[in-house]
Amino acid sequence: MHSTRVAQRRRTSRAVRRRRSVVAAVLSVVLIAAGVTALAVTRGVARPETGSSPTAESPTPAGTPTPTPLTPAEQLLATAADPNVCAVSFEGDSLALAPQLQTTGARYEALPLPAQPGRVFAGWYADASAASTLSLTERINGADLVSCTDRRRTLHAGWTTPEANAAEQTQLPILMYHQFTQKPGGEDGWLRLNYAYIGDFDAQMAYVQDGGFYLPTWDEVSAFIDGRLYLPKRSVVVTDDDADSSWLDLAAPIVAAREVLTTSFVITSARTAPAPNPFVVQRSHTHDMHRAGANGRGRMVNDDAPTIAGDLEQSAQILGAKEVVAYPYGHYDDTTKEGVRQAGFDLGRTIEHGYVRIGTDKLALPVIRVNYGMTVDDLRASIG
Repeated sequence: MHSTRVAQRRRTSRAVRRRRSVVAAVLSVVLIAAGVTALAVTRGVARPETGSSPTAESPTPAGTPTPTPLTPAEQLLATAADPNVCAVSFEGDSLALAPQLQTTGARYEALPLPAQPGRVFAGWYADASAASTLSLTERINGADLVSCTDRRRTLHAGWTTPEANAAEQTQLPILMYHQFTQKPGGEDGWLRLNYAYIGDFDAQMAYVQDGGFYLPTWDEVSAFIDGRLYLPKRSVVVTDDDADSSWLDLAAPIVAAREVLTTSFVITSARTAPAPNPFVVQRSHTHDMHRAGANGRGRMVNDDAPTIAGDLEQSAQILGAKEVVAYPYGHYDDTTKEGVRQAGFDLGRTIEHGYVRIGTDKLALPVIRVNYGMTVDDLRASIG
């Protein structure tokens, strides 16, 4: 009996020791796990719960390069879905201009005309060298088609001094055409002089194209008058009045083929169609004022300023632009000018003979009228 009780006590003692060993092992595991958790919390790394994904991002491996920030041009292109758009950037001394989106194959639109104290802007150029020499053949404006490489293009600013700009003594001719004829002998009737022979017109546009003439836009004409923009002596503006069918059918294809920027002054009560080609800019010849008042003179010298302004506003809504108006019959007075100003137009074109210079009245721009019988030699004598 005694030996039996001794054996039982020994078995009980061994069982107790085993249970104590198991408890100690469990406690060790718990303490180790708690220590790991505390260390993770101390280091700011959340311990994931079982079955869930970690909520913190994995640290960036050492040596991973930082992405290069996008340039302003690249940022602009990233917002454009059209594959034909081009980001045009501008460079020049002390310039900080944002890039623009332009459309490849279309004419440049709304290029900036920067201003700096003591200097005169002399246009945009294809490269810095051309900008420094004011190379006329490399000057770029809204008469040119957009071309890009990899959807990017950089234009470079040219500058001159006010003294050099004044010394250039540029006299800008604005050519005024009306109707056109295929008859070398011309048309009959009292409007005979209005009809330019289309063969002469083609030769004249060839002279403008091949002669390296600069074709300023209307915002450039305005800046030139202010003395803020340099225009070379060899500059010319080509315009047509009325958007007659002979202009659309005969002359407009010629300016497109020769890539000569031309303005067609449109009577919008008679025509609301878009321009016939990219080289024709349509501007106002009023909406419904190309008719005489009771005294036989045009409505622009018979109606009051608010009426004139209302008509021009209607015209501008159809054309999508203001800038310049050609006065019907060339009739205008101070009331006309006030109506033009109220409508927000900057320029007014007359039929008076002359050239646009620095300081010319912006609401009384003179013209060089092209009549039937004028040859390319006559044009050369008029515009240089």
